Amino acid sequence: MTKIFEGIEQPKLDWAKEWLKETKKLYINGEWVNSAKGEVIESINPANGEVLGKFQSAEKKDVDKAVAAARHAFDHGPWQELSRKERAKILRQISSLIKEHQAELATLEALDNGKLYTEAYKDDVQEASDIFEYYAGWTDKYYGENNPVEGNFLSFTTRDPVGVCGQIVPFNFPIDMAAWKLAPALAMGNTVVLKPSSQTSFSAVRLFELIDEAELLPKGVINLILGKGSIGSYISRHMDVDKVSFTGSTVVGKQLVHDSADSNLKLVTLELGGKSPNIIFSDAPDLDGAIERSFYALFTHKGEKCSAPTRLLVERTIYEQVVEKIAEYANSYKCGDPFDPESDQGAQISKSHMESILNYIEIGKKEGARLVAGGQRDVSGENGKGYFVRPTIFADVNNKMTIAQEEIFGPVLCIIPFDTEEEAIAIANDTIYGLAAGLWTNDVSRANRVARKLQAGMVFINKYGCYDFASPFGGWKQSGWGKEYAIHSLQSYTKMKAIWMAY
Repeated sequence: MTKIFEGIEQPKLDWAKEWLKETKKLYINGEWVNSAKGEVIESINPANGEVLGKFQSAEKKDVDKAVAAARHAFDHGPWQELSRKERAKILRQISSLIKEHQAELATLEALDNGKLYTEAYKDDVQEASDIFEYYAGWTDKYYGENNPVEGNFLSFTTRDPVGVCGQIVPFNFPIDMAAWKLAPALAMGNTVVLKPSSQTSFSAVRLFELIDEAELLPKGVINLILGKGSIGSYISRHMDVDKVSFTGSTVVGKQLVHDSADSNLKLVTLELGGKSPNIIFSDAPDLDGAIERSFYALFTHKGEKCSAPTRLLVERTIYEQVVEKIAEYANSYKCGDPFDPESDQGAQISKSHMESILNYIEIGKKEGARLVAGGQRDVSGENGKGYFVRPTIFADVNNKMTIAQEEIFGPVLCIIPFDTEEEAIAIANDTIYGLAAGLWTNDVSRANRVARKLQAGMVFINKYGCYDFASPFGGWKQSGWGKEYAIHSLQSYTKMKAIWMAY
């Protein structure tokens, strides 16, 4: 019997099977081209451990060609001559293309990443479409200002495009994160060399195919480099790349900063790791709702989210009640085929990542945390060979434990008790990260007081995980530099110039 998803398009599995038969190429200067050496990488389907498809892996020579194409398109091509309205029209057309092919892209995303098809369809691909539409509206609204200088001068500033932008995209939200970077860069008139993760490249390939087939952009404006992580480092070191935007681990982000410093001091923006605290006070306005939201905010997308609330801080008077309810949610979750409407959680991105998560679970046990749910691989997925990990709940966690300090990037929750507001704030801030934080309380004064003291770039009160293109996304401390979304993203894709005129 065919499994039916209610309210959304059905997966395009037959189409994807045919599309994936062909080894994918690089996209440079408006053409699909072979890599310099022709090395091929196999992408693995996390749900069954089998080869999903293949793509060519870029070498440094390929990056040089892509950067040269982007440079020529920026300096000499027709891209800079287009009016802002024309640029906005193109972004809206890209948005429409993504929407038109939403089921295709979501199918590729679920096959390549292991997340649920519903998550890929409703969250990733839908948002990718919406963000191009959003930034289309910014093309003629971000500009300079007049400066009230002394003397007989007219002084004003301009906001000019940065130039060639290297964009490095992670595996957890492949097409969504590609859109986060492509849309504002193009809106401001830049050109791009995009590199997706070697583990999840196919949705980006399909997106570039759609744009190419529609002939929406001049040659060289967007270029797609496929390959290993070392190629991302080469992009960040390239002397003719003006800006790098990276989303991924803090370790790699630090390396890219060094790469930039050792080359041309290009502008770098980083959206990195997190170990986000989520504080439930005993006066939470809806305790059952807080527990439910706290669970799903972490365990959707199989916990592979940088802003996930992985540390749940609970006031001691309600602690056991929260632990018991969270464990019930975890035990009821079904790991399984991303294309089964009954599945609650898909597969982790790779075998090595699954093993890393399982290793952290063993560390948590050894360090004395109380395991109340999960804690093992789930073999109930497709053919028993998929990379599934049961939703795992640790109670009685001390914030000094490894599982409370290091980013696991998977379906593992640490629950930590506290007695006072001051103690909760101290525990929450005791981390190298500062991406997001949440708190639940019915006390308006406490909500404001605690929110101001939490060291995080985003704080959610009485609903964890509120995101909108109009609000900046990004963290403090070792969670990154700069912001995604809103006007704040445009700052990193432009450079300011002050112009003086005597009269």
